[in-house]
Amino acid sequence: MSNSRVLSTSRNSEPKASSFLKDFLALIKIGIVNSNLVTTFTGLWLAFQFTNRHFLQDLDIMVYALIGSAFIIAGSGAMNNYIDQDIDPVMKRTKSRPTVTGRFSPRFVMTVALFLLFVGEILLFMASYAAGVWGLAGIISYVVLYSMWSKRKHVSNTIVGSISGAIPPIIGWAAVEPSLRVETFALFCIMFAWQPPHFYALAMKRTEEYRKAGIPMLPVVKGFNRTKKSMFFWVTLLCPLPFLLMKLGIGYIILATVLNLGWLVLALKGFKAKDDLKWANKMFVYSLNYMTILFVSMIIFSVLS
Repeated sequence: MSNSRVLSTSRNSEPKASSFLKDFLALIKIGIVNSNLVTTFTGLWLAFQFTNRHFLQDLDIMVYALIGSAFIIAGSGAMNNYIDQDIDPVMKRTKSRPTVTGRFSPRFVMTVALFLLFVGEILLFMASYAAGVWGLAGIISYVVLYSMWSKRKHVSNTIVGSISGAIPPIIGWAAVEPSLRVETFALFCIMFAWQPPHFYALAMKRTEEYRKAGIPMLPVVKGFNRTKKSMFFWVTLLCPLPFLLMKLGIGYIILATVLNLGWLVLALKGFKAKDDLKWANKMFVYSLNYMTILFVSMIIFSVLS
């Protein structure tokens, strides 16, 4: 009988543990953490390649930079959830967050966020002073400039939010080489220009939710046609940026150019699209594939060049 009770207790605890993990990963926005780690690693890797240093000789730097970056991104995501407790219940894609369902108390969320931010910054400063400073810049730009200030007040909130999203590759680079180069500037610009068309596509799909929540996203304030023009502008801005990374070789330039032209053609099709939401979804999916292929190819071509 005692054995059956143990088995029963074990079975009951498994769903609870699974649910807690799922909620915790949602709290820290694990998808955003993972995607930003790709760009952080790319900056880290390119810095090793372009400074002729072998990563095996500086594994500690790599570990500090990657885990530190993961922690501050996760902490910033948790802080964003804490700040948005009042508007998350309104939106379909956020109403299942643990801060909305009551799974995690506001005090717990704040504690987790501060812990992750504090430990993450310690690790980044252990990688290099410059990495720690850039980490602080990323936290301030996302938590303060975006989440606390521009998100609810200005239609330019997406542009402001793009600053923090463009900083992770700089953190990776600065962990290895504190003095920034043109290649670092290129990584920042690519990530900065990539985000508006990516998030505007998402905003078009969720326009009514943002309207209900009172968030002044571009499609809500200016409409779809103005949003399409802005998306086309930012995709056009991406086109010359790969040429700042000539050290990666002609193969990378060709691949990046093909990706940019493909996105540009898709953006142009939006002006004649019969179904705006269907087109926005295509833009959103393309942007995800674009970012993954582009940054992974940087790593590959840096080894081949």
